[in-house]
Amino acid sequence: ELTDHRTAYLFKGVVAGIAGYGNAVGIPTVGGEASFSPSYRDNPLVNAMCVGLLEGPPAKGVAAGVGNAVLLVGAKTGRDGIHGATFASEELSEDSEERRPSVQVGDPFREKLLIEACLEMLKQGYVVGIQDLGAAGITSSAVEMAGRAGTGMDIDVALVPRREQGMTPYEVMLSESQERMLLIIAKGYEEEARRLFAHWGLDATVIGRVTADGVMRVRDGDSVVAEVPIRYLTDEVPIYVREGCEPAYLAAAHAFDWHVLPEPEDYNYALLKLLASPNIASREWIWRQYDHMVQTNTVVLPGSDAAVLRVKGTSKGLAVTSDGNGRYTYLDPYTGGQIAVAEAARNLSCCGAEPLGLTDCLNFGNPEKPEVYWQLKRAIEGMAAACRAFDIPVVSGNVSLYNETEGRAIFPTPIVGMVGLLEDINCRAVQGFRGAGDIIVLLGETRDELGGSEYLYALHGLELGRPPELDLEREAGVQQVCRQAIRGKLLSSAHDLSDGGLLVAVAESCLTGQNGPVGARIKLELGGLRRDSAYFSESQSRILVSLPEKNMSALQELAARYGVPYTVLGVTGGQHLEVDDVISLSLTDMLQAWKEGLACFL
Repeated sequence: ELTDHRTAYLFKGVVAGIAGYGNAVGIPTVGGEASFSPSYRDNPLVNAMCVGLLEGPPAKGVAAGVGNAVLLVGAKTGRDGIHGATFASEELSEDSEERRPSVQVGDPFREKLLIEACLEMLKQGYVVGIQDLGAAGITSSAVEMAGRAGTGMDIDVALVPRREQGMTPYEVMLSESQERMLLIIAKGYEEEARRLFAHWGLDATVIGRVTADGVMRVRDGDSVVAEVPIRYLTDEVPIYVREGCEPAYLAAAHAFDWHVLPEPEDYNYALLKLLASPNIASREWIWRQYDHMVQTNTVVLPGSDAAVLRVKGTSKGLAVTSDGNGRYTYLDPYTGGQIAVAEAARNLSCCGAEPLGLTDCLNFGNPEKPEVYWQLKRAIEGMAAACRAFDIPVVSGNVSLYNETEGRAIFPTPIVGMVGLLEDINCRAVQGFRGAGDIIVLLGETRDELGGSEYLYALHGLELGRPPELDLEREAGVQQVCRQAIRGKLLSSAHDLSDGGLLVAVAESCLTGQNGPVGARIKLELGGLRRDSAYFSESQSRILVSLPEKNMSALQELAARYGVPYTVLGVTGGQHLEVDDVISLSLTDMLQAWKEGLACFL
């Protein structure tokens, strides 16, 4: 929680680090998500997704062609980050601080040079393979590239440029120094490649050759210090199939009946409390520190359900988003995995984009523990089911395991980054209401689902119950109606319902109005639900839209075609949000709570 000084310190440092590197390297930071829970206090998570545009055939991370040169490019190699990958794969304790590896020092200007030089190099026609150096440094990149090509590799660590004296071969091979790339260059073009990188002021050194024997051979001058068949490091490594068991806490968590809690005496206070929750409040404090307009492609700015970037020279746009909910996954890993995929797709649909593919990061505790392994397995199964239902491929991903300190694990947190395509960038929607006089409609239906909600946590301090169920067929239908309505230019706005439920979504659409904040008048039929459930339930497969009254019949036809229920909630306009005869809040009061909810801690 941000009330914890250490958490606030770490959070500010993370934001500053992203801003300092991203702004300098010239890549716009266009969106993201922030979530806070005591479970992350000792193991804060930072997941990043970077999206690029490919012109021409893709470069591949392969070490093909016997005799081809292995070229190490970029920064000199130091001791920073040695054992970073292994340190990340163990539970932390009081002794861990003393064994923490030195953190890699980033140089965004050198990274920018490396990016531009590699892009130019790839146009020359003699690059056989290319891969960045990440976890485990030269070791992992070299082995992976050779493994994909079915070749071997002979590397001499004595040839690796270093910035520290006395480094052992072990340290050189495992260093995680940043701003480095490994390239496979066609034999005979080594000098030409060196000249090109020299033009960009970068070191480029041939440190080895591709071999035919399928062996990873590491030399230190005349001495062979390692010799391992690559298949033992790739295809023939042990595959862990562990025994899993449902965690004991789930029975009690699922048995909790939130109906025993009293209703709020003051619903104005309840809504303001939710708007000020760090899990819901405005992220402007974060994204105003980022350069989101560099490259001049950003069309929909941070703060909406998804960011949109134009594809220059075309009418197309790329929509990007990221999503995840550790609390849901903690309470039901299968459903939590499904919802992570569904909400990411829903965010893209709310701007009119067709989901193209996703990448994920699976952040979990120690998988050697049966309970954590069960969480991991069930979450993956849930994500897979959702991907199949929406016909969305998983194109990449990674894992961050062993996120535990003194035996306390983080919430199991699958994060999904998803990319979608807008065929016509002019046919798009944003979450803020356009202005006064539009009809407000809810696509989907609200059920009695407050388990695992932000309402329970923010107002009662509880993380219990069952998370909302997900009907994949209904979800697909709601998203299809939204996308088609946007393409048909029926809608003024579209906003997905997630944390905080219906009234939080309405308030956010009021506060992010396209021409400034705008109020709304809502009349809600409770349909047998308790009022707090009708207002704050986090039922899935719901999208809040607004539209001119003249477009209602066309929206009704779309909803009927896909069997999607809808409810007319009210109309936009005025300087207040008025709900039934229960809530009446000025835009000023809501804006203050929402804008200061995160920033007040920082």
